[in-house]
Amino acid sequence: MEFSTFGDKFARYSGITQLMDDLNDGLRNPDAIMLGGGNPAQIPAMVAYFNQLCAQMAASGELTAALTNYDGPQGKNTFINALADLLNARYGWGISARNIALTNGSQSAFFNLFNLLAGEFPDGRKKKILLPLSPEYIGYGDSGLCEDMFVSYKPAITLLDNQMFKYHVDFTQLLIDENIGAICASRPTNPTGNVLTNAEMAHLDQLAHQHGIPLIIDNAYGMPFPDIIFEDVTINWNPNTVLCLSLSKLGLPGARCGIVVANEAITTAIANMNGVLSLAPGSIGPALAHKMIEQGDLIPLSEDVIKPFYKDKAARAVEMLRQAIPDPRFRIHKPEGAIFLWLWFDGLPITTLDLYQRLKARGVLIVPGEYFFIGLEGEWPHRHECLRMNYVQDDKAMQKGIDIIAEEIRKAYQHG
Repeated sequence: MEFSTFGDKFARYSGITQLMDDLNDGLRNPDAIMLGGGNPAQIPAMVAYFNQLCAQMAASGELTAALTNYDGPQGKNTFINALADLLNARYGWGISARNIALTNGSQSAFFNLFNLLAGEFPDGRKKKILLPLSPEYIGYGDSGLCEDMFVSYKPAITLLDNQMFKYHVDFTQLLIDENIGAICASRPTNPTGNVLTNAEMAHLDQLAHQHGIPLIIDNAYGMPFPDIIFEDVTINWNPNTVLCLSLSKLGLPGARCGIVVANEAITTAIANMNGVLSLAPGSIGPALAHKMIEQGDLIPLSEDVIKPFYKDKAARAVEMLRQAIPDPRFRIHKPEGAIFLWLWFDGLPITTLDLYQRLKARGVLIVPGEYFFIGLEGEWPHRHECLRMNYVQDDKAMQKGIDIIAEEIRKAYQHG
């Protein structure tokens, strides 16, 4: 069958498709050790809360109302209004409901935003999305309607004690000219758990203003919800900022609800695109989240249940890895947020794509690092030496998976 240019690009197998296939296959296989995909943890307190909330809303008829009615293309207005009030009360941003648009998950939001702000323009010009620090989120890589949509740069690397390291934006490398349509950074960063400092964010904001382009912040793991962020940092917004939030890592990935906070030109464009592509965003997630805000539960659950759970899990996973892989060539990116650990095996004689296949054959699913260096030109051995590990599994499964990773790493260093 012959496909269009669009079809050739988006119907082919991609890194994000492989990740989600592995996630789905692993969930069907009770023996698989799922250290790869981005499924959030089944936090007992959150599962119990969602069960209670759904039962409450079913009894009141609110759940049925969300199921049996379309929302507008901007998304559920009761949730949007409540969220604007919450953000204003918490941060004093002075936004209104017109500054918020919902999408069917963050992946849809970024597809729309990237193709809105970059790609081919009516006068023939082409613009790119600047990712100031590579590695970045795997899901960005194949989302451009045009090929070669992204440009990124190597990070500065600081070696830390206790087998750790940290990435920083190397501002001496960044080139921003008329060919850049927007800057985008995730914070906390998927895949590394890196949190860009307040100074780095302020510098990126200054560069975006200087060049008259938006700064997109992927805040899917950040403040104020789900607040899986372990550093003492602040969050800011202005009309040049496009802040993207999500309900997924709150524990509701199946609700597929992304949130865009931006100036009215962008939120109106997103709403119009929703109308064409999907009529309207889904209603269930926003209905649940609105009830959580109404009851005053959203922020306390994020701060008091979700954040401590992941912070504790990350610390235990780091200790397991240190014990299992004492090799001095092994380092872990300092876990500052999100739900992943980023593992670096310096001088690894095989690629992490090869390592991924060896681990998959033994029932352990991770994500090879090669997929995350989007838009980075030139060869760099580091991109073949890293992998992303999800640490949300129970400790017994995680220990078993880490032990298998350690065995394969020892074999690779000894025999290639």
